[in-house]
Amino acid sequence: MNLILLGAPGAGKGTQAEVICEALKIPTISTGNMLRAAVKNGTKSGLEAKGYMDSGKLVPDEVVIGILKDRIAEDDCKNGFILDGFPRTVPQAEALDSMGVTIDKVVEIYVPDEKIKQRLSGRRVCEGCGNSYHVDFKPTKVEGICDACGAKTVIRKDDEPATVESRLKIYHEQTAPLKGYYQAQGKLVTVEGQEEVKETSRLTLEAING
Repeated sequence: MNLILLGAPGAGKGTQAEVICEALKIPTISTGNMLRAAVKNGTKSGLEAKGYMDSGKLVPDEVVIGILKDRIAEDDCKNGFILDGFPRTVPQAEALDSMGVTIDKVVEIYVPDEKIKQRLSGRRVCEGCGNSYHVDFKPTKVEGICDACGAKTVIRKDDEPATVESRLKIYHEQTAPLKGYYQAQGKLVTVEGQEEVKETSRLTLEAING
């Protein structure tokens, strides 16, 4: 089964990709990892992408899809794959279709913006050992101090409220329209993210197998 995973930043898409990968025994294809591997392996498309990357330019959709087609032709994709991070826009989805990449289902992990803001802006990371905490769901015993090593806990740049707002805005403007695109093709299924990750995983697998 060939899948696309959609979801706003902080919706838990990465965790669900791991669950699907394990359950269906199909690989997750992340655009960034795929591009880096193609460049490292010196494939024709990889060398083309390298030229853009080295000059700080965005790799054109046609080149990315060319690399994607090479990637999904590999043995580990014979039973399917999960696309995570591509397509990000409707034009990319149209390009994917026009280049003959078949998608069976598009799974959206839906979490309301307010919940995402609470999830992300409450995260804290230890400067010393890297342990993760959350001010509401997994607080440290002493505020701002890591339980494990006693170093200071900080908010990452990605989790700062202004950054979260910006990331959500970009998602709604550029990526969310994909829902309508795939709904029109009868491929979209939506899973509501639950408080318990296991419950979200159960619903995700049900949606895929249903």
